[in-house]
Amino acid sequence: MQRQKFSRRQFLRSTTALAGALAFSPLLAGAAESRKRLTAVDQVTLGKTGLKLSRLGIGVGSNSGNVQRSLGHEEFDRLVRYAYDQGITYIDTADSYKTHTWVRQAVKGIPREKLFIQSKMNGLPEKPLEVMDSFRKELGTDYIDSLLIHCKVTSNWDEDHKRLMDAFEEAKDKKIIRAHGVSCHSLPALTLAAKLDWVDVNLVRINPQGAWIDTPAETWNATSNASHLLPVLKQIEIMRKNRHGIIGMKLIGNGDFTKAEDRETSIRFAMQCGLLDAAVIGFKSTAEIDEAIERSNRALAQIS
Repeated sequence: MQRQKFSRRQFLRSTTALAGALAFSPLLAGAAESRKRLTAVDQVTLGKTGLKLSRLGIGVGSNSGNVQRSLGHEEFDRLVRYAYDQGITYIDTADSYKTHTWVRQAVKGIPREKLFIQSKMNGLPEKPLEVMDSFRKELGTDYIDSLLIHCKVTSNWDEDHKRLMDAFEEAKDKKIIRAHGVSCHSLPALTLAAKLDWVDVNLVRINPQGAWIDTPAETWNATSNASHLLPVLKQIEIMRKNRHGIIGMKLIGNGDFTKAEDRETSIRFAMQCGLLDAAVIGFKSTAEIDEAIERSNRALAQIS
């Protein structure tokens, strides 16, 4: 698939309209006030939730979890524990990835309060609270830090999911979950998410190359390109104004960024744009974790 090239110079020029967003970015404001050296593994605050997580997270759902599960339990455990030992406390999973029980085994012995676990629920289950109970059992935890409605594409997904949203709110009141939100896979769905008070956390597809990011169509597809980036950034600005937690995903273009220069461009953008609280990458090796931390730290050092 051919995609439009998008240089950093073009990115900076096209995002001039978003300068206001940077002014109230917690990341940039905090750096300016304290002159602290920022890193990939800093504990950051997720929007209005008050919850803390590492700026860089480990995703265990690449290709619907097949990439991580293909490692086998021993190597998967080693990967997650290695990430934790480097300071990565945010683990991103989902029911559809079939990695809940894998995560439970991998984090065994780590104090629960040291971790931020995010999962996602597909479809419209008849009894959402019972499904959440099954998630907690699979994960081996009393609570889930953040639970998202998974992979929305329509412009009115809130109408279709009102019953589910109410159940998530009830679960938060009961402290079964600590925050709720949505992952979107189209610009119409993202536009709705940006303005909803119900949303605590947005999981947003973003990279400056425009690979696999949200398109104007209400269909899930991989035909996005760099021309779609600015509309996504404008919605992220709205999320920021509404104090939503914002986590970036697809930084490696769904695994398409096999060239080091593409990974450098994307990670640098995610860490320097000032619009994200955190970002998650689906790792399959300790070398990838090391590289992402190094690239993130190098980018963050330029704004510290």
